[in-house]
Amino acid sequence: MSLFGTTSGFGAGGTGVFGNATTDSHNPMKDVEVTSPPDDSISCLAFSPPTMPGNFLIGGSWANDVRCWEVQDNGQTVPKAQQMHTGPVLDACWSDDGSKVFTASCDKTAKMWDLNSNQAMQIAQHEGPIKSIHWIKAPNYSCIMTGSWDKTLKFWDTRSPNPMMSLQMPERSYCADVVYPMAVVATADRGLIVYQLENQPSEFRRIDSPLKHQHRCVAIFKDKQNKPTGFALGSIEGRVAIHYINPPNPAKDNFTFKCHRSNGTNTTTPQDIYAVNAISFHPVHGTLATVGSDGRFSFWDKDARTKLKTSEQLDQPITACAFNSNGNIFAYASSYDWSKGHEYYNPQKKNYIFLRNAAEELKPRNKKW
Repeated sequence: MSLFGTTSGFGAGGTGVFGNATTDSHNPMKDVEVTSPPDDSISCLAFSPPTMPGNFLIGGSWANDVRCWEVQDNGQTVPKAQQMHTGPVLDACWSDDGSKVFTASCDKTAKMWDLNSNQAMQIAQHEGPIKSIHWIKAPNYSCIMTGSWDKTLKFWDTRSPNPMMSLQMPERSYCADVVYPMAVVATADRGLIVYQLENQPSEFRRIDSPLKHQHRCVAIFKDKQNKPTGFALGSIEGRVAIHYINPPNPAKDNFTFKCHRSNGTNTTTPQDIYAVNAISFHPVHGTLATVGSDGRFSFWDKDARTKLKTSEQLDQPITACAFNSNGNIFAYASSYDWSKGHEYYNPQKKNYIFLRNAAEELKPRNKKW
């Protein structure tokens, strides 16, 4: 019986002292818990690429570490290794062959972790914390792209201490995504820059933000031909923008939707509005997941403009999410994101990473929202 098949022996519901089902607020969806989660807030999650057999998950945290787990077919997770920075790890990604993991940190460095030798070496340096890191595999070059709070976007070939290229940005990098031949970076002050990566990286277009509040996360989506065609951008104001690069009808094709808000849209009671912390597109169906400071994940069909599912509320924010390469597993991290300030921080509270069977729930639908 496989967890990521049709049936699951996991999470069938706990039983309380009096024989009734317990309501478990840390895991209300009864998903599988990853063993040995990080000891501080989880900043990023990423699954191994399809070139690798099996499923491996990496997670970076504010405890200055990045961890790697093997996810077995029965849903069990086996901690494999970890590496440290001297500051919080803000982002991590895989090389296309799965042999290396790249990590970006508040210590102003990026490292390359060779999983075979379990050695990590510094491959990049900025003047400020590095917020995003992505591997670029082009026909004529491969490199790492780092976006920093020093307002630069740098490209590194991993063998030289100096960058191949450094591009100035108007503001600090807050989030980025890469799907060759396209990159998008969202910055402070609601900046939005699209880069083209063919031959060599260059700025393609600056876009007026479709959102009125601070950018928090961004994810590129593809068209039916598997080419990057636009991006989803999330803000701290419970809203996501779907933006196409060259739409036939911009006014009609580009739109925004509200999410991660409490009390519905009933205007008589004030609405609690939460940040959208991460967006991830399903690799097969092209549907998307959003996770928020409200402690919920939601699945959406952008083409039918439909919400597919919203989770029960966890007892702390969801800070990161990722799909595995075939789209059968959805991983999400539950940890405090400091969205309510230090008075809501409880050092006794554990951090969790959960795994959910995503095969069915992200299939597209055909009705408008």
